[in-house]
Amino acid sequence: MEPIDLFKALSNETRLKILWWLKEPEKHFPKQQAHLPKEVSIEGGVCVGDIQEKVQASQSTVSHYLNMMQKAGLLESVRYGQWTYYRRNEDTLQRLAEYLKTEI
Repeated sequence: MEPIDLFKALSNETRLKILWWLKEPEKHFPKQQAHLPKEVSIEGGVCVGDIQEKVQASQSTVSHYLNMMQKAGLLESVRYGQWTYYRRNEDTLQRLAEYLKTEI
């Protein structure tokens, strides 16, 4: 975990909203995992297209945001067929909270 990378990723209102929405994906993305067969489950994962629709930004912008957040360790991704699903990396978020509590 590189704190500076986390802070950079969190320094954008839209990226913060995405992280907040992914905290409760069933509330903010009601049709999550619509592209997956019933036997495949990606717990808490939301398709890039669904995130893009909610953000109302271009696909390239949303992909850039998600990639930045993933590189910082805030998100995890799972690819299934042509779809990529993102979910929060709770381990990193816990370590960030502990870092803020003890170091800052």
